[in-house]
Amino acid sequence: MVFSRALSQISRNRLSSCRWLFSSPPHQQLHHSNHILTSQKVLGSRVIHSWVSNALSGIGQQIHHQSTAVAEEQVDPFSLVADELSLLTNRLRSMVVAEVPKLASAAEYFFKMGVEGKRFRPTVLLLMATALNVQIPRSAPQVDVDSLSGDLRTRQQCIAEITEMIHVASLLHDDVLDDAETRRGIGSLNFVMGNKLAVLAGDFLLSRACVALASLKHTEVASLLATVVEHLVTGETMQMTTSSDERCSMDYYMQKTYYKTASLISNSCKAIALLAGHTAEVSVLAFDYGKNLGLAFQLIDDVLDFTGTSATLGKGSLSDIRHGIVTAPILYAMEEFPQLRTLVDRGFDDPVNVEIALDYLGRSRGIQKTRELARKHASIASVAIDSLPESSDEEVQRSRRALVELTHRVITRTK
Repeated sequence: MVFSRALSQISRNRLSSCRWLFSSPPHQQLHHSNHILTSQKVLGSRVIHSWVSNALSGIGQQIHHQSTAVAEEQVDPFSLVADELSLLTNRLRSMVVAEVPKLASAAEYFFKMGVEGKRFRPTVLLLMATALNVQIPRSAPQVDVDSLSGDLRTRQQCIAEITEMIHVASLLHDDVLDDAETRRGIGSLNFVMGNKLAVLAGDFLLSRACVALASLKHTEVASLLATVVEHLVTGETMQMTTSSDERCSMDYYMQKTYYKTASLISNSCKAIALLAGHTAEVSVLAFDYGKNLGLAFQLIDDVLDFTGTSATLGKGSLSDIRHGIVTAPILYAMEEFPQLRTLVDRGFDDPVNVEIALDYLGRSRGIQKTRELARKHASIASVAIDSLPESSDEEVQRSRRALVELTHRVITRTK
């Protein structure tokens, strides 16, 4: 993807200055813009929102304006890898087959036709594999693909399969912890088959992921994805055992969000680069893209928990706040209305407290500022793609455009 000259000149500086937690808290780095007050309901509750309509209508489009110097064809990321995704999905179904019928039914639950989800992460990884299909400098570590286990593309597809199994396993475990009743528009596995089988099915998927990971015979890649599982557990524990100050800290929230959501996609993107034998610099760019895309994804997810509906989300809306989980919109609202802190400390077991918190949120700029932060991370992800080694290959360029297009879709999605 060809970006504007200004973005190209500052891209590497921006990436280095934005490495993980910024030098100052992310919520203090956002710029305020002139705005027009509008009214909008949050999930049918009689809450009037006033946030910036012009800013919201322009979200995501600015990335395209900044990142496109010449008119180029529109790229549909999912269509670009549709055939490969179909093969990958069929392989996943065969990988999760178990000897015990009950376990087999549980493990296959979210891999069945029609409920396999958007396959967002495999799409990102397949596109990244093509985006990094460039000639590698001789100084870079060379990978003898033939001496390992299959051709490079097959090995990169394996990373996509491993990532999806880890992701689905985390969903099964999260639904048990959250007492969820729905997932992807159907009954959650724990609701349908019980907590015990749901936990065991998640464990089974992780074990299958480990077997696939071992087959790659790549120590650094194995270490990366093992760390991802550690991060998933750490992030969930951070969410369950927060102190009052931690629950009200944006820095703590962003660290937890990285562990729970962004670590998987960032380290998987890096694994794609490592398998191809790229330099540390290119591997870090792949990591930065995945990290910032993942953070943007979760920030919008937190917005949709307040503005979406159960039907569009495929899960219950307002689920986070009802479970006492404080996310970015509430944290930003708390900056404008410090009295919200009392409600947060009190908890949200009482529905009245939820309604009061929604009222404060509706009168604040919490939703808008969360979207702005998501847009910031999406922009950083786009710059990471712009900073990859130059290539004139049409497929490489198309895949890079698709990766940038995904940053737009993440921040403009409604489900």
